[in-house]
Amino acid sequence: MYVPQQVRGAVIHWAHTARFSIHPGVGRTLALVRRSFWWPSMRKDIKEYISSCQVCARNKCTNQSPAGLLRPLPIPSRPWSHIALDFVTGLPPSKGFSVILSIVDRFSKACHFVPLKSLPSSAVTAELLIRHVFRLHGIPDEILSDRGPQFLSKVWKEFAISLGANVSLSSGYHPQTNGQCERLNQELEAMLRCVCSSNPTSWSTQLPWIEYAHNSHVSSATGQSPFESSLGYQPPLFPSDLPTAISVPQFIRRAKRTWIQTCAALHCTAERIRRLADRHRRPAPPYVSGQQVWLSTRDIKLKDTSRKLSPRFIGPYTISEVISPWSVRLLLPPSLKIHPVFHVSLIKPVTSSTLCPAPLSDPPPPPVRLADGTLGVGSNYRKI
Repeated sequence: MYVPQQVRGAVIHWAHTARFSIHPGVGRTLALVRRSFWWPSMRKDIKEYISSCQVCARNKCTNQSPAGLLRPLPIPSRPWSHIALDFVTGLPPSKGFSVILSIVDRFSKACHFVPLKSLPSSAVTAELLIRHVFRLHGIPDEILSDRGPQFLSKVWKEFAISLGANVSLSSGYHPQTNGQCERLNQELEAMLRCVCSSNPTSWSTQLPWIEYAHNSHVSSATGQSPFESSLGYQPPLFPSDLPTAISVPQFIRRAKRTWIQTCAALHCTAERIRRLADRHRRPAPPYVSGQQVWLSTRDIKLKDTSRKLSPRFIGPYTISEVISPWSVRLLLPPSLKIHPVFHVSLIKPVTSSTLCPAPLSDPPPPPVRLADGTLGVGSNYRKI
């Protein structure tokens, strides 16, 4: 039966949303419609309708590669000018310690591991940096971290401003921005399991040895150990390995040569990682201010909802600012107490079509429970 243009949307709506079909994809909807109906642009119209279906947009996972090509962080030009911070939690008590502050130099890959009794405040974190970084390596140009409460407070921002250091924060639910620290923490946890499997409460006594082991191993990113890249020499393990004495000018020339080699290796590594990562990514669609998008619930736990049955996207929300080709700021309702800046891999554009008109009123997003257990409803957080 031929379908006139003015009722094609109704036919597709019947085939796509009926109880006997339940929102199938393009191919199945097309096959269902073809059993009884025909018009010249059936596939095109059905594809347009389904891409605009809000039920599908909210509840179906995407099978596309993540949006947003990899953008490597700028390459530092010297040791300890750009550092990254993170915390390792969930450890068994060891001599009163249960948390580790991991600090990594993004140039040399050198690290410091600091055992702590609990997650510190912003003021204590600043004091730890003074004690374990600034007095040894000087003031960095940039401090990279996630969006933990220590790094979002006014105290931390004023501390960085007083030092003249830039504070860089990862975008919401996108820890890959601080990937070097995340990878360092994985290595740290693996080493802890190796040396503390028989006595897990002894991890704090093993921490200095783990730090030395990491700093003495050759980094795959630079081709040198962190000791060599940051200090200009490899500390000897045996008396026979003692280096021969060299003059100060020779040492300076060797250190500069090491830095140049490290920079070149970092650029090559960044390009290699970018090529490998982009094989599994796709360019993000161009976004503009005022555009509506869906927000992924991958890292947002919906309150009182089974994860299996919870919507995969919530919204739609309006883009208030395009910060960069990789991140946007959304206008979120007050009930969502989460940071409004998101990586483009966590959003997807809202598609509209005359074949599938939007409902008269969008349902409000369900209450959310954040990944840290806080409930995003009302004016204050509360623990679950």
